Amino acid sequence: MTEPLRVGVDIGGTFTDLVMIDSRNGAVFNEKVLTTPQDPSIGALEGLKKILGRNGARPDQVGHLIHGTTLVANAIIERRGARVALVATAGFRDILEIGTEWRYDTYDLFMELPRPLVPRHLRFEVPERMGPRGEVIQALDEEAARATAREIASAGVDAVAISLLHGFRNPAHERRMREIILGEAPDLAVCISSEVMPEIGEYERTCTTVCNAYVLPVFDRYLNRLNSGLRRLGIDKDLYLLLSDGGTVHQSTAASHPIRLVQSGPAGGVQATSAIGALAGFGDILCFDMGGTTAKACLIDDGEPLRATEFEVARVYRFKKGSGIPLRIPVMEMIETGAGGGSIAAVDHLGLVRVGPESSGADPGPACYGRGGSDATVTDADLVLGYLSADGFLGGDMRLDRDAASDALARNVADPLGISVTEAAWAVVETVNENMVQAATIHALEKARNIARYTMLPIGGAGPVHACNIAMKMSLPQVVCPLSAGVASAFGFLVSPTSFTFVQGGVTPLEGLDFPRIDAMLAGMQRDGRELLSAVGAARDSVRVEYLAAMRYVGQGYHVEVPLDEELLKACDRAAIRRAFERVYRAQFGRVEGEMGVEVVSWRVVVAGPRPSIESAVGRSGAVSAKALKGRRKVYFGPETGFVDAAVYNRNGLASGDAFEGPCIFEERESTTVVPPGARACVDSHLNLIVDLPAG
Repeated sequence: MTEPLRVGVDIGGTFTDLVMIDSRNGAVFNEKVLTTPQDPSIGALEGLKKILGRNGARPDQVGHLIHGTTLVANAIIERRGARVALVATAGFRDILEIGTEWRYDTYDLFMELPRPLVPRHLRFEVPERMGPRGEVIQALDEEAARATAREIASAGVDAVAISLLHGFRNPAHERRMREIILGEAPDLAVCISSEVMPEIGEYERTCTTVCNAYVLPVFDRYLNRLNSGLRRLGIDKDLYLLLSDGGTVHQSTAASHPIRLVQSGPAGGVQATSAIGALAGFGDILCFDMGGTTAKACLIDDGEPLRATEFEVARVYRFKKGSGIPLRIPVMEMIETGAGGGSIAAVDHLGLVRVGPESSGADPGPACYGRGGSDATVTDADLVLGYLSADGFLGGDMRLDRDAASDALARNVADPLGISVTEAAWAVVETVNENMVQAATIHALEKARNIARYTMLPIGGAGPVHACNIAMKMSLPQVVCPLSAGVASAFGFLVSPTSFTFVQGGVTPLEGLDFPRIDAMLAGMQRDGRELLSAVGAARDSVRVEYLAAMRYVGQGYHVEVPLDEELLKACDRAAIRRAFERVYRAQFGRVEGEMGVEVVSWRVVVAGPRPSIESAVGRSGAVSAKALKGRRKVYFGPETGFVDAAVYNRNGLASGDAFEGPCIFEERESTTVVPPGARACVDSHLNLIVDLPAG
């Protein structure tokens, strides 16, 4: 790549963030524009024009463009996807409604479940049957299959999901059904479960395949619009996208598996946190990502984020597990709450302050944005308490209306409770912080981790504003605030390796493993991965391969992911594999069941290229001010202290070794860091702000 510029573009619910790195000198340039919900590509292109224009760069100097978007998740949540048909094995057309028959609220007689994305009249059955080991019990009835295909062709659908019983063990019937449908309707997008999610779990596999088909035409049109806009702008380069597990892929791969992008933005934030934390010398990190709509937390152990293979989207109750559509895809393991800057605050029927999950989003946004919003939000509370500057938001590009924020808080919170606007703002901030503390603490307990041993690293536009308060509530001693935290997810895109995860399911007892067959299967998955990476320019000797097995005790319904090295697998050592499983199981649950049999549920192969170097980029900025101290203002830190006088610094004017005593405020274009009274802050060699919090 001879063109020197690399650009990351993250489209969030409120803002679209951009980061540009000049490979010639490591300079980093940032930009932030409002998201355009009606067509996210408009905001992305506008941001690209701004970041290039502000910094005297030409479009033809962009050599690499990596993108993450909320489009996939929003299309499912807002039901704006394609019209989809489902083809299932005879007798299984209603699996989307039957589900697992698990109740997320045992005592709610009127419990609401997510409405299936495919209505019943578009769910079709075909006579066929595969056995659990992939044996053909009943051959596919091709005459009935053709009749079904003709019905689908005349049904006015845009896409088809095919999920046949045990299709992940033997995909022959799914592949043949796809051929028959395309023979009748060659323009349809057809997804088969054996390619989207070849694992056990008929309900989850069907849901994942349906969701992939549901968003595929929408995502394809979006990519076409974005690519056309890039060409008009003068950027004639292939687009790369970030997957939910933190790996980047070429747009052609993403277009086939759009459901894997459902958490791409948050994954970028975690990748940035891992890289920045490693450079700063911290291995165990609590990534705290607070943006405009939600707040998320992810635990990073020894530089590696916790990962999962399950995710829920479009929850009826947004933060209640089990109330959404289950997806089986590789994702970063995160906990999420409705605690973003745009989260709406109100008084509930019990007279308590409630914040979120509803959000004002980008349009109309918080009341202080002056775009027609009338609800009180977290951002309004932050402004009233002095955390944010009315004149310095987005570097002065967007002036905040303090009077509008006060009016919204008075009308929605203070007056109903009979308290002052300041007390109302503090109640909103305390509520949202307590919600995040509870969620992060429970998440750590569920993962058998002690939250107190982690160092918090906040990102997102609102993350550094709330980080110190939240960290003190969790008894964390230190917070590491990176430069440009408000656009960290976009930065994370640029430090993420090209990577893809391959999976193949099939429940097999440990004692019955056929090692030659497994070796051939894993070799095939590795070969596919190497070809994928080779196609995007990765050198063969730079590719890293990781093997994982989903394992459990026989009879259990849930599994744990067990890393296995290649030598162990080639040794065919069942006892060593069991010991590896028991180490992971004991760490998770504190015990092992020595007499119970063990089985493998599925195999995963992660093929990844090298992680891009960021040491020259971190801590550098395209525009540095020589003047650090901007002035002073009154900031509220609670009823005990009230408003106190705090120094306000220009974050870009700080130098390595600078030290400060709280209370103080550090402002930059993309975010603001709030350091409370009693805390000490210093700037490290990478220009991270290291905040030592007061005990107790």
